[in-house]
Amino acid sequence: MDLLDWHRGRLSSRRLTVLIKHMPQDSALCRERDGEAAEWSVTDYLLAALVDHMAAANWMFASVHSDEDSDPPEQPVPVPRPGDRERREEVEQSPPEEAGFPDPAELGRFFS
Repeated sequence: MDLLDWHRGRLSSRRLTVLIKHMPQDSALCRERDGEAAEWSVTDYLLAALVDHMAAANWMFASVHSDEDSDPPEQPVPVPRPGDRERREEVEQSPPEEAGFPDPAELGRFFS
């Protein structure tokens, strides 16, 4: 496709708009517009969510079943996703209570 065809009148504005809207996700235009988020498909986001949920479940299990005298296990770190650098920095800087993670005592009360 030659973009000069639009200027010459051989390509309508509607057809050009349709071609641009339906460009593949890995095209240069989509990468420029969306940044690194263009490289992630829905499947990639779902897999990252699955890994995060499994890590949280394992952490909760380990927290509930650990000895009271031992140090609590480290909280899981979410899989990095494109465009959420600011959110990750906020979560890393805030204490666990503000980040939405319960402490081991709360988990024990919930599961007992």
